[in-house]
Amino acid sequence: MEKLPSVRALLGAIIVILSLVVLRSHYQFLANLPIRSDVSILGSYLRASSKIPMNMITKYYQEPISDQIEVIESVLETPLAIEVVPTIVYEGMSMESLSAKLNRSLKSTLSGYGEMFAHLSIEYGVDPYVAIAIVLLETGCYSGTCSTLTSQCNNVGGMKGSPGCGGGAYKQFASLEEGIEAFIKNLSKNYYRKGLTTVEQIGKKYAESNTWSTKVNNYILKIKAN
Repeated sequence: MEKLPSVRALLGAIIVILSLVVLRSHYQFLANLPIRSDVSILGSYLRASSKIPMNMITKYYQEPISDQIEVIESVLETPLAIEVVPTIVYEGMSMESLSAKLNRSLKSTLSGYGEMFAHLSIEYGVDPYVAIAIVLLETGCYSGTCSTLTSQCNNVGGMKGSPGCGGGAYKQFASLEEGIEAFIKNLSKNYYRKGLTTVEQIGKKYAESNTWSTKVNNYILKIKAN
């Protein structure tokens, strides 16, 4: 299988060739000068850094300027061997894969918000599985119908504050995006940054229920299985 030229080598060759085209078009006498040494220098460079065929380079020097331009165009049209490797962000997954996995557990009002949860969790240093598991427990969205607190007041984590949702103790947010970001930031600032990183450690401060941690861990297992 023929190896394709690297980006650096291709650009280097194009710069050299374009420079020579300009010079030879403005100074006709250069066209009659011996070019053996130029071919040798350029050829050595290209052989060391790419796989552009040597006959293509030699052909450039031996033909009129119009034909030289065609050679340049053919080089420009050569496909580059660029391999895009996805960045791993969590447990062997790329951001795209993580987002898709989280989306499989988000339903009803939260359907399709996996990407936002994934990005914010990674950005603020929060375990995305833990974050989603807490959300599923606090909102009831896993069953297919989110709580009124979520569907009407955009509160995804049972966070308290003002303005209150319906005049109550739980905070109302202007949008679902605002509510999700506030939830992730709260986990980051008041739990993870203070060393509370396990579900059990978080549960002692987050909820009064003794079964809260067990329920969150059960949701984590469901998220992993999806």
